[in-house]
Amino acid sequence: MSEPAAEPEVIAAVEGRVGRLTLNRPKALGALTAGMVTLMTDALLAWRDDPAVHTILIDHRGERGFCAGGDIRFLADSAAEGGEGARRFFYTEYQLNHLLMVYPKPVVAIMDGITMGGGVGIAMPARYRVATERTTFAMPETGIGLFPDVGGGWHLSRLHGAVGVWLALTGARIKAAGCEILGIATDVVPSEKIAELKARVIADPEAVETILAELETDPGRSAMIEHHDEIDRLFSGPTVEAIFAALEADGSEWALAQLATLKTKSPLSMKVSLRQLQAGKALTEFADNMAMEMRIGARMVMSADFTEGVRAVIVEKDHKPVWNPADLAGVTDTMLDTVFAPLTADQEWKPL
Repeated sequence: MSEPAAEPEVIAAVEGRVGRLTLNRPKALGALTAGMVTLMTDALLAWRDDPAVHTILIDHRGERGFCAGGDIRFLADSAAEGGEGARRFFYTEYQLNHLLMVYPKPVVAIMDGITMGGGVGIAMPARYRVATERTTFAMPETGIGLFPDVGGGWHLSRLHGAVGVWLALTGARIKAAGCEILGIATDVVPSEKIAELKARVIADPEAVETILAELETDPGRSAMIEHHDEIDRLFSGPTVEAIFAALEADGSEWALAQLATLKTKSPLSMKVSLRQLQAGKALTEFADNMAMEMRIGARMVMSADFTEGVRAVIVEKDHKPVWNPADLAGVTDTMLDTVFAPLTADQEWKPL
């Protein structure tokens, strides 16, 4: 007797006038694989000019995570073999991010549960970004020797004040209330009403805003907002060294806790991330941001810090990475220039 066919990692279906993409890796918290990126891209391209499809709905199976990021082990294995697979993954993932950003039809993303890294890349371009009390939003890449990609240079740099820098450097996690205050989420709906929300959107996609207004809830106070003034004051420096100095000089319990967190992150990743956000904020086209991030990604995935970060956080889980360079002083402007330099013509990123 033959084994039953495995379900696809993304279930793509038209329900009523809604094109529905359901991330279907609940055990992996929806972490994106190359196959998932291809499935989503193909479906979106097929629906883009289809008059029978009015709205796109992106949701997920399972209760714990919308999408916890990319397939980090795949990227690490690829890096060990020369990095071609990782570069190809970034290239196609960034094309998906850009496609969603310029998509001509309304997109509803249900950020119920963990929404990190690659999940941020597919949620942030959506017109409607729905959080629940289970939502945890973060860009934790500096802890594994990477950077907040998938459009982070664009999205984070456009958050109010210095919040984007704080999120990028510390990998801080924020909940639904913080997401709504910052505009990361457009709406907050209780998790027990998500099934109703999806059913009603499928039944009447033109009424999305009315449906969300009827189902939304007050997410309560945000722990992040209590420190908003400090974030703006202490994370607005032009260099990572300046941010470290400001936190140390402030000396408050909160500031010293942020400093302690930063001291666990890759010095190279932090400097790359700050330059990325500074450059991204000045850009006027999302495609230019993605081309920049492709250059960074191609270099950072091959860095010693990424290999070490994966070892310390994901493989051996001792959470004691030994970074190289070991401190901020060791990360020179020349090193950063190399990370941001153009790729060869055949490797430069282009949108679909």
